Amino acid sequence: MSSPSLSKPSGLRIWLMASRPRTLPAAVAPVFVGTALAEYQNQFHWLRFVATLLGAILIQVGANLSNDYSDARRGADTEDRLGPVRVTAGGLVPPRQVLIATYVTFALAVLVGVYLIAVAGWVLLAIGAASIAAGVLYTGGPRPYGYEGLGEVFVFLFFGIVAVAGTYFVQTKTVDWQAFALAVPVGLPVTAILVVNNTRDIDTDRRAGKRTLAVRMGRERSRRFYAALLAGAYVLLVPTLLAGDFQLWLLLPLISVPLALRLTQTMFETSHGPALNGVLAGTGQLQLAFCVLLSAGLLLSK
Repeated sequence: MSSPSLSKPSGLRIWLMASRPRTLPAAVAPVFVGTALAEYQNQFHWLRFVATLLGAILIQVGANLSNDYSDARRGADTEDRLGPVRVTAGGLVPPRQVLIATYVTFALAVLVGVYLIAVAGWVLLAIGAASIAAGVLYTGGPRPYGYEGLGEVFVFLFFGIVAVAGTYFVQTKTVDWQAFALAVPVGLPVTAILVVNNTRDIDTDRRAGKRTLAVRMGRERSRRFYAALLAGAYVLLVPTLLAGDFQLWLLLPLISVPLALRLTQTMFETSHGPALNGVLAGTGQLQLAFCVLLSAGLLLSK
């Protein structure tokens, strides 16, 4: 048997685990789409793009740290959890250090936000504040909305609508219906990521008193919801193409349909934790591929 000193990960490894880098594509991919639409309309600013990307990463990492801390305090992260190890519940980092890291990360996001407010206006203050609040209150606060089955709604709003339209606004200082039209299919696969996560955790969440949407719906209906989200993302590209002045390049994300079909098949065929972890990772890859292809389609349509 190895000693604790040998089995414990290094400090850097622990903080990487806490920041959950595998979740970052969900935060940055919508930024690509909003920026690509701005470039399609000949309104692109490199520094604003970099700042928006950095701000999205910092808010996501801050939210991950906050959730790690809050779930541990509420006793939601138990030993039989099927997902990645949480550093607070696992005793790898004292809760106070995780909380301080959360504050520091959000403070850095605010500093980036100051620049974005300066170049795009005070509306960015409301967007940034709402995004941080949504990240914290997912599992924090007196009544975390993630425990009441509202997680998917907020993920769709903030990783779809707010992320794409907000990024577009940073670049152009205007609001365009096309940004909102593109934000809807972008928000659907990222919502599917949370559906997989919560479907995998149905049993442990139910025991912990977390009434996620998957707990409320049950495993079978959650699977159908997952399939509907992925299908909707592709189907909605067609009316967006027909309503706008885009070219057929907008349908480039259809290249990723085979991956979506494989993930959906696995989702329906298994309830095994490790297999669903694979679907979770694959759905994250699908969402990134969908957004990159959609961004490329916008640029090629120019």
